[in-house]
Amino acid sequence: MNTPTDTNAEAISSETDEGTSAHGGMPLRRPVGGRMLAGVAAGVADYLGVDVMIVRIVVAVLAIVGGGAGIVLYLAGWLLIPEEGSDQSLAAELIASASARSR
Repeated sequence: MNTPTDTNAEAISSETDEGTSAHGGMPLRRPVGGRMLAGVAAGVADYLGVDVMIVRIVVAVLAIVGGGAGIVLYLAGWLLIPEEGSDQSLAAELIASASARSR
C-alpha cells in the first residue's frame, strides 16, 4: 500500500533522463530567445508555468519596495541559472576558470 510519502518519493525518483524536474516541467534554464536582459525572468516563468510579465512585475516590485531585493535575486539568478544549451551556470564556469588558472 502506497502512503503519500511513498508516492512523492517515487515521483521524485522517477525523473527522466531528459532533464525534466519532479513536477513534470523542464529544468530551470535561462532561454536564449524571449529575454529582455539575461533571461532570468523568462526562465523562471517557463519553469513555474506563469506569464513572464508576472515574474518581471514581481522582480520590479521587489527592487523598488523590497529594498533592492529584486536586483539581488535577479543577479543571483543570472549567475546561478544555466543558460539554455549549457550544463553549467556562469558561477560554475567562473569557479572552474579560476580553479584552472590557479593550478
